[in-house]
Amino acid sequence: MKHIISLVALVASVTAHSTFQELWVDGVDQEGTCIRTPPSNSPVTSVTSSDITCNVGGTTGVSGLCSVAAGQTVTVEMHAQPGDRSCSTEAIGGNHFGPVIVYMGKVTDATTADGSGAIWFKVDQEGYDVPTKTWGTMTLNDNCGKRTFTVPSSLAPGNYLLRAEVIALHAAGSSGGAQFYMSCYQLAVTGSGTANPSGVSFPGAYSASDPGILIDIYQDITSYTIPGPTDVFTG
Repeated sequence: MKHIISLVALVASVTAHSTFQELWVDGVDQEGTCIRTPPSNSPVTSVTSSDITCNVGGTTGVSGLCSVAAGQTVTVEMHAQPGDRSCSTEAIGGNHFGPVIVYMGKVTDATTADGSGAIWFKVDQEGYDVPTKTWGTMTLNDNCGKRTFTVPSSLAPGNYLLRAEVIALHAAGSSGGAQFYMSCYQLAVTGSGTANPSGVSFPGAYSASDPGILIDIYQDITSYTIPGPTDVFTG
């Protein structure tokens, strides 16, 4: 019986794994035309690995660019299995609770940049709401895996990598237990803005001991600190 229970737990854990797969610009589905698709829906667990930037294999670009004007909305979309966009299945299921974070980083050429030289700044995030006990992943599931934000209108034009991320904290009570699910999209931003926000580097932005990464979410949570920069650049 013990082995059966362990097997069921393993299967539940695997099926809860997910990836960001698609992108929308002002409500228009770009599908997977500009994403660096991860090879599997398994998480990254090391914050010091180069995989923390754009996932396994994410340092290699693809040919597609998604054009977006500063001030337009962008929607990232996560699902558990490749090509399955059904709203009847949770975007990231099981007990994979945690924050949803979106970064952008300016690069010279989004089709070739590996992301290591980008200055990553936050453009959207949702952590944990204490009064309602709601995690960002819960909101993501309620919205069929979609998370929408506005590209800052003051942002300088150019090529950018967009890094969408979920940090699953169900096993984060011990160091190395947090699971990072991210994908990078390749964007060409247009407009007349001049802002070049400050930010962080990946790897380097996170530490395994950060309070938002090393945390027992099954205890009473009175506050939650979202990993990475405190500020979200809205322009």
